[in-house]
Amino acid sequence: MATITAALVKDLREKTGAGMMDCKNALTETSGDIEAAVDWLRKKGLSKAAKKSGRVAAEGLVAVTVVDTRGVVVEVNSETDFVARNGEFQSLAKSIAAVALETGESDVAKLGNHHYPGGGTVSEAIANSIATIGENMTLRRAAGLSVGQGVIAHYIHNTIAEGLGKIGVIVALESTGSADALADLGRKIAMHVAAASPVALDAAGVDPATLEREKNVLREKNAGKPANVLDRIVESGMKTYFKEVCLLDQAYIHDPAKSVGQVVADAAKTAGAPVALKGFVRFALGEGIDKGETPDFAEEVASMSKG
Repeated sequence: MATITAALVKDLREKTGAGMMDCKNALTETSGDIEAAVDWLRKKGLSKAAKKSGRVAAEGLVAVTVVDTRGVVVEVNSETDFVARNGEFQSLAKSIAAVALETGESDVAKLGNHHYPGGGTVSEAIANSIATIGENMTLRRAAGLSVGQGVIAHYIHNTIAEGLGKIGVIVALESTGSADALADLGRKIAMHVAAASPVALDAAGVDPATLEREKNVLREKNAGKPANVLDRIVESGMKTYFKEVCLLDQAYIHDPAKSVGQVVADAAKTAGAPVALKGFVRFALGEGIDKGETPDFAEEVASMSKG
């Protein structure tokens, strides 16, 4: 019986993008013949996909697609960062973003039922990729923005390929002004959003339950003070809070002496027309997912190669 080494497993994984255990099984079944192992993995088909569904998928890619005055951001997850560099997975993420842009659909369940380029549905395309690549994958979320006139600007942080990265941001600027001036401003604001991570455009967009929780914290910290004093403390504290979490109130990272709202208002001079910041979307890969403990890649390969 051929010896299945860690190097052989790694080589097959790099060729196919399949999971390490699947690669080891394929090599065992084919007596270490790597080309036969590639075919063995390809023949597994969709029957393998269901077995992956319980595994945590917290890596992957954020994809951004912008066309004219419309833009979308989607997050497609995989189990490992390794797969994010797989060409097939990258194509999957880009294609899903294209479908989301074309259909205007942001509900992932409904988006999964839409036609996928080349045939079938988005959900079927994901299942096919699970079977081929050998890791669990999920379409986690999607969101889009559009304006009647103006621009949808974007920024991708930790870019892996065109339109793909670890943080994706789109920003909607509505204006009849210069498209070039708006595009430049929009990209800078998108970079700001990536760095400052606002939770809402303005105070009106913050969840009421979150606002009440912040107020309660301020009240409890200052318990015992006269009611009129307490009210002023809460009011002042909330203004500070809004400067931390609301995009228009945040200090602009490119010019901290001004707020983002002030920068947008001032942009009318450069753009030649009033500018309104209508919204933003910021997706950071894996945020909010309980990833658990991530095994060391080298140790995992070595341990499986031992038997």
